[in-house]
Amino acid sequence: MELLLVLGLPLAGTLLLALLGARHFAGELNIGVSFATLAAATLLVVRVIRHGPLLVWHDQFLVDSFNVFLVALTVFVGFTTAIFSRPYMRIEEHHGRLNPRRLRLYHSMYQLFMAAMLLALLTNNMGLLWVAMEAATLSTVLLVSLYRTKASLEAAWKYFILCGVGIALALFGTILLYFAAEQTLGREGMTALLWTHLDAVKEHLEPRVLGLAFVFLLVGYGTKVGLVPLHNWLPDAHAEGPTPVSAVLSGLLLNVALYAVVRCKILAEGSIGSALPGRMLMGFGLLSAVLGAFFLWRQRDIKRLFGYSSIEHMGIITFAFGLGGPVANFAALLHMTVHSLTKSSIFFTAGHASQAAGTQRIDDIRGLAGISPTIGWGLMLGSIAILGMPPFGVFTSEFLILTTAMRDHPWSTPILLIALGVAFAGIFSKVQPMVFGESDAPPLPHSPAMVPVFLHLAMVLTLGLYMPPALAEWYRAAARLIGG
Repeated sequence: MELLLVLGLPLAGTLLLALLGARHFAGELNIGVSFATLAAATLLVVRVIRHGPLLVWHDQFLVDSFNVFLVALTVFVGFTTAIFSRPYMRIEEHHGRLNPRRLRLYHSMYQLFMAAMLLALLTNNMGLLWVAMEAATLSTVLLVSLYRTKASLEAAWKYFILCGVGIALALFGTILLYFAAEQTLGREGMTALLWTHLDAVKEHLEPRVLGLAFVFLLVGYGTKVGLVPLHNWLPDAHAEGPTPVSAVLSGLLLNVALYAVVRCKILAEGSIGSALPGRMLMGFGLLSAVLGAFFLWRQRDIKRLFGYSSIEHMGIITFAFGLGGPVANFAALLHMTVHSLTKSSIFFTAGHASQAAGTQRIDDIRGLAGISPTIGWGLMLGSIAILGMPPFGVFTSEFLILTTAMRDHPWSTPILLIALGVAFAGIFSKVQPMVFGESDAPPLPHSPAMVPVFLHLAMVLTLGLYMPPALAEWYRAAARLIGG
């Protein structure tokens, strides 16, 4: 029942907001649907904690410690983003950038996007996972192009084409996966693509076919993660779409795509019997972390700046999953959590900062602390947190990843340190004048929604100072499931 509610409520919200999304109360309705989904997900989490993993509906859906953790994170950030988007979208409408028709599209596609991500996380069927990722792509293409400007349409087309190519490669990898499964499991139709069935016989799957399938799946889903050199869509999509879309793209969709990669890695490593899939993740991760950090220095748009920061951090998480082992997997899961919370809060403040200044250009945004202390300090604290300064949780996860890399692969440690140092200097040098410079910008016509910002940052701070034992055990259980 809980699973049905988690999947069904966003779909029902899509239909409801397709009818009522242009009304004045649509923002509140979007929040209500998101809160109901959060409540249903909470019940699902409690059930899994009490009774263990669930396999339901003819094994088509799986809920275990790994994906239920991501479900909880997804619906929580989705709920807080809905809270933020209510005043943000009203300000955009006040400025004439949106009309009721586009608001209807935004609210309905927001819920469809949430439904697609939750389906991708909860399905046990690798074919249905691919379908859900494609649905998430199509819904976000419409969201990125919401403003209908030349730049937003270009960003949406780039996103559609690049991720379309990536998802096509992932489809070919899924077909190869089915071909390998058919040799071992027989002609069982779509049940041969059930992840639990594949995991049970992964040692008997043809290693050459699984190795080739993993390459296609990594490149395909890695495009959605934003791994270098498959990242070109990400900064444009973050910069040109509405800020709530940037927040869920960076904070949620990248996690879901990486979740798909990790599920495939578990099968490939079991079949090949070597650490080659992990080494591939380490390579892509390091490349993304380094180039993402250096690209930060060239950015003049505040949302593009933090888009490249997402590339850097997804590279660090991918590298950690490639390292494998209980500590590295634990650190990767923790970094997923704190990155989602911190980066979404940064985009919240960046969105309001650009509204206050009337531009997204970094050089033209000044004196945020004077215009609105909550926006200014929210951006500064979020930037300090994402840069890994103690005592925020990002520091804890990065410290665990660095020490594990130092122990197992010492050669990688200087590369990671260079990436972190370059990113720190690049972001801080741009954020400091934006917050503390001089400005004569007028106040916003509506009060900004800053509660989600400081709620997220308080959670990240708490995870840096104290981790509840129940949460730590949850991470450890998910890390054991991932293995490596």
